[in-house]
Amino acid sequence: MNIVRQLQEELQIKAGQVEAVIKLIDEGNTIPFIARYRKEAHGGLNDEILRNLDERLKYLRSLEDRKQQVLKAIEEQGALNEQLKKQIEDVKTLVAVEDLYRPYKPKRRTRAIIAKERGLEPLSKMLLNGEINTSLEEIASQFINEEKEVATVQDAIDGAKDIIAEFISDTAEYRTYIRQVTTKEGRLIVTAKDENAQSVYEQYYKYDEAITKTAGYRVLAINRGEKEKFLTVKIEAPVDKILGYLEKKVIQKEEKETANLLKEAIKDSYDRLIAPSIEREIRSELTEKAEDGAIKVFGKNLEQLLMQPPIVGQVVLGWDPAFRTGCKLAVVDETGKVLHTVVIYPTEPQNKIEEAKKVVKSLIDKYNITLISVGNGTASRESEMIIVDMLKEIGKDIHYVITNEAGASVYSASKLATEEFPNFDVGQRSAVSIARRVQDPLAELVKIDPKSIGVGQYQHDMNQKKLGEALSGVVEDCVNKVGVDLNTASASLLEYISGVSKVIAKNIVAYREEHGRFNNRKELLKVAKLGPKAYEQCAGFMRIVGGDNPLDATAVHPESYEVAKTLLSRLGYKPEDILTGTVGNIGKKANISTLSEQLGVGELTLVDIVKELEKPARDPREEMPRPILRTDVLEMKDLQPGMLLKGVVRNVIDFGAFVDIGVHQDGLVHISQLTDKFVKHPLEVVSVGDIVEVKVMSVDMDKKRIQLTMKL
Repeated sequence: MNIVRQLQEELQIKAGQVEAVIKLIDEGNTIPFIARYRKEAHGGLNDEILRNLDERLKYLRSLEDRKQQVLKAIEEQGALNEQLKKQIEDVKTLVAVEDLYRPYKPKRRTRAIIAKERGLEPLSKMLLNGEINTSLEEIASQFINEEKEVATVQDAIDGAKDIIAEFISDTAEYRTYIRQVTTKEGRLIVTAKDENAQSVYEQYYKYDEAITKTAGYRVLAINRGEKEKFLTVKIEAPVDKILGYLEKKVIQKEEKETANLLKEAIKDSYDRLIAPSIEREIRSELTEKAEDGAIKVFGKNLEQLLMQPPIVGQVVLGWDPAFRTGCKLAVVDETGKVLHTVVIYPTEPQNKIEEAKKVVKSLIDKYNITLISVGNGTASRESEMIIVDMLKEIGKDIHYVITNEAGASVYSASKLATEEFPNFDVGQRSAVSIARRVQDPLAELVKIDPKSIGVGQYQHDMNQKKLGEALSGVVEDCVNKVGVDLNTASASLLEYISGVSKVIAKNIVAYREEHGRFNNRKELLKVAKLGPKAYEQCAGFMRIVGGDNPLDATAVHPESYEVAKTLLSRLGYKPEDILTGTVGNIGKKANISTLSEQLGVGELTLVDIVKELEKPARDPREEMPRPILRTDVLEMKDLQPGMLLKGVVRNVIDFGAFVDIGVHQDGLVHISQLTDKFVKHPLEVVSVGDIVEVKVMSVDMDKKRIQLTMKL
């Protein structure tokens, strides 16, 4: 297989682009580095295409490796011919390779192998080739051998049928057809193990749908229901069509006795050997596609969450709500430094509301708190009511925001949190995390396993390695898009920077603690284990504000410093002018095509340099919708059909989006209610973090369900 051509066709890009990216990957470059600093080589492909190319490249290379292993194994058996070799070399999936290898694969002692050991293979070939010209009983009797446990004519015939059944099952052409027709025309049938059992899977107790129409989220739900022993699942195939196809392929002569015997062997082959195997394969493929879809949605949601704009320049009170153990509070300054922590008990069972208000008011006065970040977990509703009441009493310009605290408890109990705040308990750490999440969501959320952030569906039911790798890629892309301040970034943030491992990230922090702040990017080369290759990969994503070189505060890579300086000089600027904002109109002065030629640099790279000089270290998060800051509270009982509200998209799933409208119970906008146009997936319309206007359709107080529409 020509891997370059295959990738070119799949991704709809040029062969030269594919070759360039493969070369860059093989040289050890990371995807963020390739995407940002090697645009000339690949023609400006975006991160998503580059990630897909990288993933498919790994698959196709593992496919080629498997082909070589299979070819070698068959050759060692002396069974490899040119036709089989070409078949194996031409196939494009691992399943197809395994189909072709199946007849040659070492097996446990099957019924067919035992029959062959008893000398019945010649009889099976005679039956298959239509060579039974006299009485079948007469020919079969020649194979009776009591020493080999073939005592009767029927024993001989049964053994021959076992060999034929396995031959049919092992024929790649037949399996390919059966898999295709079952996938195309088969149905997924789900029933309840106990129809009277109450569960969240009741909608699947009598479920019947074409395989081709079964949505990914339903596949994952059904899998979970089966795993939890509520559901029984099977694939219903077009059996008559399959048996008819096999009979046409296998039966050479219409001689009645032989034909009937072959029909029995065909049915046995399908029922006993092929159908269970094909069912497993189809269900596995359905699951894999569903997982891939869910991982894609999870990744997109995670990206939107990580790229939420920071609320800067505010002293924030982090409020981790709870009942019995009290609400944990943490005050953090504009830089995220913890100034104070305390526990108050305004909720059940203590109900010390006035005492709690007094504590919070004193903190607001002492530290000039301007924003309260309230976690959306247990007792959040009750805490919000108290905060709103208190803000009315204070009369100052203070807002609060409801913050998604998913994963905060995971972080607060982690080794990382213990190292960061050794003297805090888990509640205090959680309150700090809730405060910092609004100040810089990206910097705080990278401390948590992406799988624990809670913006996906069925994440615990899928391939955890695959999910982990995909989400880590998303975090890596986000961190590198934004860049980090080399003198303040935590090790958790630094380890996602291109070319920086966990060990190097810790070494950077250790170097900083020992030698003080970094004054220029070149100092990175003094960090233990950070060599020239790692420096090349990471330097452009590291920012140094107030250092020796103004260019170190930008996303311009050190390899392009000379180009940047020459460009500035030609247009009448000095590097120092970057930080004063006087280079803001450089793009209007610069003739890119002419300067590109004069400076010996590609146009794509030059465009990036110009953009960066105009607006150094611009934060892409600035373009994202900002969190809704609240001063008043709305309760679920206040909702009425027809009411118009603003809300924040908290999660996007295959069948719709959950929107926080400020009542502590997210409302569902079903996919059919997102827009008047047809959409294949909600992500075409909304993303996590979007601020949307919705209308209340219905409210079910008992089930705590709110139906919303965006069709206004």
